[in-house]
Amino acid sequence: MLTDYHTHTPLCLHAEGNPVDYARHAQKIGLAEIGLSDHNPMPAHYDDWRMPLSDLPRYFELVQEAREALPDFPIRLALECDHIEGYQKWIDETAAMADWDYLIGSVHYIHDGIAVDDPKHVSRWKSAADIEHMWGMYWKLYEQMIRTRQFDFHAHPDLAKRFGLRPAGDLRHYYEPVIQALVDTNGILEVSTAGLRKDVREIYPAREMLEMAFAAQVPIVINSDAHVPTDVGVDFDKALDLVRSVGYTTTVRFEKRQRKIVPLPAGLGAA
Repeated sequence: MLTDYHTHTPLCLHAEGNPVDYARHAQKIGLAEIGLSDHNPMPAHYDDWRMPLSDLPRYFELVQEAREALPDFPIRLALECDHIEGYQKWIDETAAMADWDYLIGSVHYIHDGIAVDDPKHVSRWKSAADIEHMWGMYWKLYEQMIRTRQFDFHAHPDLAKRFGLRPAGDLRHYYEPVIQALVDTNGILEVSTAGLRKDVREIYPAREMLEMAFAAQVPIVINSDAHVPTDVGVDFDKALDLVRSVGYTTTVRFEKRQRKIVPLPAGLGAA
């Protein structure tokens, strides 16, 4: 059975449903376990879509309440952590704040509070040169994130395509340094169905990048990036078809920041 390790809670200010609701839905559709991975708090206010540091104790309480409500269903404790230049020390401090099962690394911001997935910034990238610049910055930071070795897997790899903005031509030269970084660090890549619910209407990452990852023996984990309970496990059938068609036969599970390679299921069953 598959897992879903990328989900959010209302504490991040842009999701709905308590952790127990996410866990119940995961159990209902036949997943093996779920992970809660709200956006990491920052030392001071940074944006309007993450929990403040003062809410971290409540986050722990909500996860514990879910575990008590479903004692026979594994519920993992995690965070999705933004990789932002200058905050590496803060990530190390965050890693010591709890007995996490895993930490997800992600890149949203490319500079000065500009996030590649924020609709208010789309108008910045009008010309081909603008889009190439944005992609170049995004992938540079993505490689940098992987090489910090601070994270257990790396989220929605080609998020820069969220609005359908892509440079012309072969994009593999953007992916190559990232694949090499994953090889060098024994890193894990997320396959995310979230892109199917965005403007781009595609799974993250692109098939070409996934083929490169498979050829380089980079492990994967399939997730939804759910912001409502009913998004847990959504479109996993499509993700499973994609990764199997590329050649993948295994995925990864996490507990206490230890990885375990497990076979991909033949199908999703109830999911």
